[in-house]
Amino acid sequence: MRPLEDVRIISLEQYGAGPFGSVHLADLGADVIKIEDPSVGGDVGRYVPPYNQGEDSLFFETFNRNKRSLSLDLSTPAGRSVFEDLVRGADAVYSNLRGDVPKKIGITYDDLKHLNPAIVCCSLTGFGMTGPRAKEPGYDYILQGLAGWMDVTGDPDGPPTKSGLSLVDYSGGFVAAISLLSGLHAARRDGVGGDCDVSLYDTAMSLLTYPATWHLNAGFEPVRTKNSAHPSLVPFQAFEASDGWLVVGCAKEKFWERLVIAIGRPELGADPRFTSFALRGTNQGELLPILEEVFATASVDHWLSLLGPAGVPSGPINDIAHALTEPHTLARNLIVETSHPVYDTIRQVASPVNFGAEKPQYRRAPQRNEHFDEVVGSLGYDAQHIEKLTAEGAFGTSEVRA
Repeated sequence: MRPLEDVRIISLEQYGAGPFGSVHLADLGADVIKIEDPSVGGDVGRYVPPYNQGEDSLFFETFNRNKRSLSLDLSTPAGRSVFEDLVRGADAVYSNLRGDVPKKIGITYDDLKHLNPAIVCCSLTGFGMTGPRAKEPGYDYILQGLAGWMDVTGDPDGPPTKSGLSLVDYSGGFVAAISLLSGLHAARRDGVGGDCDVSLYDTAMSLLTYPATWHLNAGFEPVRTKNSAHPSLVPFQAFEASDGWLVVGCAKEKFWERLVIAIGRPELGADPRFTSFALRGTNQGELLPILEEVFATASVDHWLSLLGPAGVPSGPINDIAHALTEPHTLARNLIVETSHPVYDTIRQVASPVNFGAEKPQYRRAPQRNEHFDEVVGSLGYDAQHIEKLTAEGAFGTSEVRA
């Protein structure tokens, strides 16, 4: 059995952050039943351009492989009754909605514990279910600004800059997955479930890590650094070579000692201005121009051919195409393929989450309501009851149900 094969998750998720968290659980074998609102055409991620055809998008495929889909309208009494029957046989209810919505639509532990005392209700919201911003929608870009990330990202002479990836969303998905698994462990041990009140805001703030500690305890004021330099370790930054960029990092004194030998400048190691972390930091205005001049004289490959064997942490600044074809990427089996009725074969990046020797299995993302017969059939409904629920709008109208 795969690690989570005995776990069933009822997921009211949409777009990126929530589906990103649950896709790793699905890859580990969890049965993630994706509830899609038929009145709005299901998960909005299905329609994200530019690579989309009808209800199929490469964006949606990225976040929803290995899941099952059911169209269900929770706003109708009939749809709610189906949802509650699903909860009775599930381990968790997972969602990413606005902070005030889980309580409003009745998917918190207090709302569901009478159906299943061990249910774990994991709500990933923008700002959490408490606090002055609880009712605000939370988006990655906005949160990068609020949490101070953009203020420390970018060139010193340029504007505040967001990360090139939606790291608040993706980190929030990981945090939600960890929280859900913690809740499942406790519920199976104690027989009692509970709520996981997880937020993108909390996640973004927590990732301030040691700069926050430095500020809170020593008044540290972070600033944007030239060439993405580390705030305290010198040298640890990007350097421009004759044909591109590379990153060189001396996080230990031994790496500095190796660096000066590898680049043919051993005298720098004995220079009294540069003999310790503290001195290199104090005198970085003198050291960095010297290193920049050295690295500009030869190619990225030249420098990496010297630094790597010397044991100096270093690497090229790849574009996406090169990152995806790096030998190490391929050796780690990080590119996976699934067959698809519209796109034929879809290639994407594998989950980094692993356990055991068995290789993960990958199945394409579900089409909307694709697993109606499987999921509804598992509830023990007879044909007459399903027909009644359908007539009462549990699964949407015939026009939008799909």
